[in-house]
Amino acid sequence: PRFVVTNLRHKPERVYEIYCGRGDAENRIKELKHDLHIDRTSCTSFVANQIRVSMAAAAYLLFQELRWRLRRTKLRRAQVGRLRTTLMKVSARITESVRRIVFHLPTSYAFTDLWRLTAHALGAARPPSLAS
Repeated sequence: PRFVVTNLRHKPERVYEIYCGRGDAENRIKELKHDLHIDRTSCTSFVANQIRVSMAAAAYLLFQELRWRLRRTKLRRAQVGRLRTTLMKVSARITESVRRIVFHLPTSYAFTDLWRLTAHALGAARPPSLAS
């Protein structure tokens, strides 16, 4: 059970909706600060700090697009930090040829299936050996 103490004069359901929306906004701000370091403006130049903030905002938009593309998976509500740790901070051997780029993931990587699912959601083609 959750309790909300407020002076709003709405129905309890409406008050709860308002506070849930506020909580969701707070979670998005927390993602920007802790996972993408949007508050890191330690440069002495205003323009440099502006670029840093713009890059963090652009990265957040890319993560939102990734989250939308993964809307049918268990990562649909994953926070940016989880997406970074699970899908992007992975050591892989990359082989390039004229026609394709192949990522060789480690055998001990626990999220291989999620990584493949994400790659296919972003438009990667299945290799002939996995096509069914």
